[in-house]
Amino acid sequence: MSTSTVEYLGELRTKCTHMKSRLELITDAPADNNGKGEAFSPTDLVATAYASCMLTIIGIYCDNHHISFDHGIASVNKIMESNPRRIGTIEISIDFSGNNWEVDIQKRIIRAGEACPVAKTLGDNVAMVFNYKF
Repeated sequence: MSTSTVEYLGELRTKCTHMKSRLELITDAPADNNGKGEAFSPTDLVATAYASCMLTIIGIYCDNHHISFDHGIASVNKIMESNPRRIGTIEISIDFSGNNWEVDIQKRIIRAGEACPVAKTLGDNVAMVFNYKF
């Protein structure tokens, strides 16, 4: 079975369907690239997936190591480059305040998150900036 399907809806918009759950999301070209910017752009999804992947891997790490993980909110900023047009930098700020982790656990959490599958996929092709609040 496919992971997803993507249907072009016209006017630089797509409908993406997750095959197992049947959940759908719409993408739209950004306003600075001939679109309306009324939904996530494909590159917005890449940057957002990075933060989502980090938090998911941190959740798995915490579960496997019996570490309480009650709070994690990420803010994502994507900076585009040109020639060729691509994601140049992704800035991710994550607020972990409220978890009351000791410094050694904080370091392990950061290592786990920054080694997520999306990070490994993008590798050195995109500059990353991380900010953590504990």
